[in-house]
Amino acid sequence: MNKEPTDNKPVFTISQLAEQLDISTPTIRFYEQKGLLSPARTPGNQRVYTRKDRARLRLILRGKRFGFSLDEIAEMIGMANMDMDEKDQIEKTMAFGVQKLEEIRIRKEELLLLEKEILAIGQRLQKKLNELQGGK
Repeated sequence: MNKEPTDNKPVFTISQLAEQLDISTPTIRFYEQKGLLSPARTPGNQRVYTRKDRARLRLILRGKRFGFSLDEIAEMIGMANMDMDEKDQIEKTMAFGVQKLEEIRIRKEELLLLEKEILAIGQRLQKKLNELQGGK
């Protein structure tokens, strides 16, 4: 099945794609169920994927790694709005990126505050422990 492809010829089975991208076949099926992938089918109903499908799956995985929801990923790759052209898709992706960066900045601030609080509590507890142990 893995022949030299043109962009739209089916060239990968689900197992081959899963192995190449180091994910499980149920994960790929899940993304298909969510409408993020639409593989072709053989007469025997076996899923077959093109290079474009593989590229789309890599975008989905990258989006998940960056913390985007599947709905956000669908919008970024143009699945939510099939009328979206490349310019719109880029603008939408950039907007999600800016939003994600702001979320990260806020989360970093929260984590720094949490770190300071934990260190302060640790110092107070250590002081109390030293007092209880007779100033050791």
